[in-house]
Amino acid sequence: MTTQKNYHSLCRWTFNAGKGGFVPGDIRPQWTSAKLDVVEIINLISTKIRPRIPNHIELGFEAHYDTEICEKTAPAVADALVSAKMYLAMITPGLHSHFGYGGVASLDPAEREAAAKVGVGTVDLAYGPLKKAWHSDPTMAPTLVLWNGSYGYDLATPAINQMYQNLKESVASLCSYEDKKGAKLYWGIEPKPNEGHPAMLLPTVASAILFWKRLKEEFGTNLDKRGINKEFGHSEMIGLDAVYDTVEEIDNNAVTHMHLNSQGYNDGITLGGPGKYDIDHGCKITGMNIAIARLVSDAKYSRWYGHDMQARAYDNETQGIDRVIRSILSWDACQKAAAELDMKDLHRALAVRETGRVEDMMRHAVVSAHKHFDEMYKSA
Repeated sequence: MTTQKNYHSLCRWTFNAGKGGFVPGDIRPQWTSAKLDVVEIINLISTKIRPRIPNHIELGFEAHYDTEICEKTAPAVADALVSAKMYLAMITPGLHSHFGYGGVASLDPAEREAAAKVGVGTVDLAYGPLKKAWHSDPTMAPTLVLWNGSYGYDLATPAINQMYQNLKESVASLCSYEDKKGAKLYWGIEPKPNEGHPAMLLPTVASAILFWKRLKEEFGTNLDKRGINKEFGHSEMIGLDAVYDTVEEIDNNAVTHMHLNSQGYNDGITLGGPGKYDIDHGCKITGMNIAIARLVSDAKYSRWYGHDMQARAYDNETQGIDRVIRSILSWDACQKAAAELDMKDLHRALAVRETGRVEDMMRHAVVSAHKHFDEMYKSA
């Protein structure tokens, strides 16, 4: 029996020296930007992580333009990815690093214009020097993710309506620009309820799906390959149901990319959850994640699974690498357990209200996933 290929992408921002602020910023001294540039991170992934994960998993890479990858560094990064047999899985405009007053939604026209140039630069870089690092299968092309970290505000005024309109016009324009380049990228809006502002435009999956529909209605935007970057933890931190979010995404043909990180609260071990900030734990084995794994499998999703995560504030470099491996194996274990679920039996039990038996089925799936994890981790 041949195991189906799985595609996992790792993020440049995971490999940092420390969070800083209220916790140490130098807990991993070998991961300072001065000692570990993007090319060296790719080599680290290739030599320290790839040997410890199953052979059926292929690896991709995610980065922000222009803070983590830019015109100057892109050729060397592309060469490193090709050499490591890794792929560009996701690129995103790092608007939050430059613009604190709304970015492309800003009411300041100068900021809005400058932010729009970053979006264009992101598209140009993906189609330019990074093109050689795309997967040969066009269905595995990179995702251009629009994270709403800069589309925020902290004052309740009627002008929020104009910010929303600015955002629609800006994104529609960037979509049109990418269409002229070839329309080969996938797109994913990444909803988030707060951080880095108290309030955000596009805070939920539903609001992002509606946003795409409005772009089509108002501007004729082509929605092919344009949808949601599913981010489990962002649903969790506002107390929403990531399982139902998945149903909405599938129903709207909007699952283009996934970020598997978690707030941790629903594994019964790790603290976090609704009302907390974005903790960025790696993927956990939970009943909810198993349900999501089965939903996207049944929907034939077979693109990138991203690990938008951070090492813990007390992890050294070795432990930080281990966190990434645990996250990859946890999702693989959830997928294996999800495939074992007897859906006909589950529906039969629900039809006659045997909900205790359904709980047992999901509990057994969690136990099974942990066994799969232990077996893989033992040989990692």
